[in-house]
Amino acid sequence: MMIVKQLTSEQQWLEAYPVMHELRTHLSEEDYLQLLNAMVPKGYRMFALYVNETIVALAGIAQLVNFYNLKHIYVYDLVTKETERSKGYGEELLSFIHQLANDEGCHSVALSSGLQRKNAHRFYEEKMEYKKTSYAFVRQI
Repeated sequence: MMIVKQLTSEQQWLEAYPVMHELRTHLSEEDYLQLLNAMVPKGYRMFALYVNETIVALAGIAQLVNFYNLKHIYVYDLVTKETERSKGYGEELLSFIHQLANDEGCHSVALSSGLQRKNAHRFYEEKMEYKKTSYAFVRQI
């Protein structure tokens, strides 16, 4: 059985950590919890796709408003457990996010993806029909 649930408790976040750590390898469990506790009051929401009561994919999102995307959902994190990839779980979870965006009156769903994540880019563009619209730049301070 497949179900998507919003994760709202520290216990649920801890259960999700091993999957999130596959994407955010630089984060210790302690840093992950500390950051989540800072992000959630600012609108960050985490959703998990469960198969037979096991988390197989995660999405971390926030609803934002800006001049170029208007009201939209921004996907900060999207990861499928490595052993569960190519089974349609990423598509299922991202489709759930698309429906959530529609239900919340958003105009679009936006995300960025690391330059090295070629398979993810192919998934977004070919399977999920995303358009590559910009480059993202970061300067460390």
